[in-house]
Parts: sequence; C-alpha cells; structure tokens
Amino acid sequence: MRALVVYESMFGNTHTIARHIAGGIDTVGETTVVSVHDATPELVAAADLVVVGGPTHVHGMSSGRTRDGAVEQADEDDDLELDPDALGDGLRDWFERLGGDAGSGHVAVAFDTRVHASPFVTGQASKGITKRLRKHGFELLHDGESFFVDKSNHLEPAEADRATTWGRSVAEAAQSAR
Repeated sequence: MRALVVYESMFGNTHTIARHIAGGIDTVGETTVVSVHDATPELVAAADLVVVGGPTHVHGMSSGRTRDGAVEQADEDDDLELDPDALGDGLRDWFERLGGDAGSGHVAVAFDTRVHASPFVTGQASKGITKRLRKHGFELLHDGESFFVDKSNHLEPAEADRATTWGRSVAEAAQSAR
C-alpha cells in the first residue's frame, strides 16, 4: 500500500503530527509526507491512501487572512516559529486546484490540530477537509481526528505518540477497505 500524507502547518505542530502519522502508516505500507505546496495531482493519483491535515483557524480550515494572522503572531511572539512551509497557499487553495474526480478509487481521512477544548468552542478543520475530500470523490475511512495543542501553540504531551498509533490504525483500515 502506498500512502500520501498532505499537511498545512503554520507553527510546525501539524507538520510534526503528519510525520508521526506517516510513521504509523509505515508499519503497513510505504508513505510519502508532503507540504500542501508539494502535493501534486500525480502524487495523489499514485497513492492508495491519502491523509490530509491542517491547523484549525477560526473554527475551521485556514484562509489567507488567518494564515497572515499566524505570520503576524509569530513575528510578535519570540516563542513561536513559523514552519518552513508556512507561507503560500493553504489546503483550501490546494483543493480548488486538485480537480473534481482526483479521489476516485482512493481512500482518505482527515486530521487537524487545535486547542484542546470542546469542538463547539474551537471548531475542527478536519470537518472541512473531510467535506472537500468527499466532494473530490475520495472514499472516507472515518471521521477526522484532532490532535491537541496548548494555548501557547505547542503540542500537548503524548500527541505525537497518539498520532503514530492513529496512523497505524488508519493504515490497517485502508488495507481492509481494499
């Protein structure tokens, strides 16, 4: 099984989670991890499983405005550092370029990073990602998963390990779906 993990990350948390998800998937198949900027339609077409994740901004997926806000936040806070792939288009833009039937014949699942609070308070980017995956013809394995950051935008303890475990379970579900 070939898997593709696509991520959008501002402060590196979603990037870290993506790498750990891939580590779990690697126990079952071959995995490629790419920033949303490098996720070409050819990479999507070559994958049996596509995992897509991004940070939760203003109750959902990031936008140009919220990404600009994150850049400003990093400029003002010495404790925050932008991910090397933070600048440029986000997942919304990627989905627009992807093509309507890109997911045909592929299974997929979404994930997000967000503050650890009720999703009614924080929202979940994975809901919008899941909706767009479905719109593009992907067969969804299950609802998206959230991984948690603290109020200072740092991953909570054990989230990376939880991502590895989740990645393994996603890979096993994808194999069963084939």
